[in-house]
Amino acid sequence: MTTEFIDYWNARLEFLDVHYHVAPDAFQRRHGVIAAGQRYQQLHGGVVLKNHLGDSVASAEAARELDLPVFGSMVLNAVAGGPSWRAVEQSLCKVQSRHSGRLLVHLPTVTGASHKSRLTRTHSSPICADKGSAPSRITDAQGALVPEVLELLALARDYPVVISSGHASRTEVMRLLEAADRLNVPRLMLNQPANPMTGLKASDLAAIAGAGWLYIEQTALTYMLGYQDWDDFYAVLSTLPNVVYSSDLGQRSQPDIDEWCTQSLDWFDRMQLDEKRRAEVSLTTPLAMLAP
Repeated sequence: MTTEFIDYWNARLEFLDVHYHVAPDAFQRRHGVIAAGQRYQQLHGGVVLKNHLGDSVASAEAARELDLPVFGSMVLNAVAGGPSWRAVEQSLCKVQSRHSGRLLVHLPTVTGASHKSRLTRTHSSPICADKGSAPSRITDAQGALVPEVLELLALARDYPVVISSGHASRTEVMRLLEAADRLNVPRLMLNQPANPMTGLKASDLAAIAGAGWLYIEQTALTYMLGYQDWDDFYAVLSTLPNVVYSSDLGQRSQPDIDEWCTQSLDWFDRMQLDEKRRAEVSLTTPLAMLAP
């Protein structure tokens, strides 16, 4: 881990949201990349863009030209080629700004799971509704990780990336963690593990947490949609190691960025989180995860 990246952003940010959706995306979004970047900058925060259609790196690079604190990521859905290392290589080639850190690479988020989201949202176009909804999975019919995912995990040892579990099931997550440990993957983030598709509670996470390479994402949206109760939300944010707090917002039906920031502070007050813990989940740990 290099301290130059951490020192640079520590001097400029008070928080880093590693999960925010902007237009263009598979669904209509509240803001485009520049407007979102400006709002985060005004709030002394940074943001990692997430795009269900694949790559948000080019958009982030455009924002960085305007000196906005914006980072890109990659989502390996079917429309972007699925869990293919070639797609990741292309995205890595686009990361050209200084102090960009590791590329957050999400395994598929459109998996064909039967879960119906409580979100109210509209596809951006008929083509997005059709092609953007094609499913992709990280396991085969027998439940084993597909070779492409194992290749991604192995190659992640040699490239500046953080692998994210995407919208995997509980069983898939456990197999992914076993493989990541066996292959010595340097960084892996559990993507909103309390969501109904994964269903890992704080007690489940406590049993697997602790490895330096494993990060646990806690999104505000998971709690806001009622997928997680207060006690579990509190337990994750107050007790577990390597927790990364994010919004998972950007939907037109959900709060805007400044509202999320205000609400988050209210939640932290109610949880009686001290300043050290607030900084850990909001900035220190996200920066450590993305540091080269």
